[in-house]
Amino acid sequence: MKQSIRTEIIINSSKEKVWEILTSFSEYALWNPFIVKSEGKAEAGSRLRNTMLNNGKERTFRPIVLKAEPNQSLEWLGSLWVRGLFDGHHYFYIEAIGNGQVKFTQGENFSGLLVGPIMNAIGEDTRNNFVRFNNALKQRAEEMG
Repeated sequence: MKQSIRTEIIINSSKEKVWEILTSFSEYALWNPFIVKSEGKAEAGSRLRNTMLNNGKERTFRPIVLKAEPNQSLEWLGSLWVRGLFDGHHYFYIEAIGNGQVKFTQGENFSGLLVGPIMNAIGEDTRNNFVRFNNALKQRAEEMG
């Protein structure tokens, strides 16, 4: 079974600035309302340690970075317990659209045996948290110039 969430926002900033904020994991606690703590490097093959706040509960997960293309895209894969139960392929895309603006896309493709029941329980909150993340990133990027 598979399900997806995809969100987009226009940010009045450069793709370089958005990338810098997105990949400065140690600063997430300063601005990010969803992933409230993050450690690691934006390098393919590295493992991150992310603490997310969803449904009022903190949960730490350790995804593997699949792709890190500076100023363009960051992707990781996380799993609940073991691969195949509930996996999330998370992605962030940064696309320059002119006039000092970028389109920022954040989404996740979920798969595994437990997708149905887990997404029924947390799907709406997860989408709302992606939107909150996007809005906070926009605010930070625009404030920083």
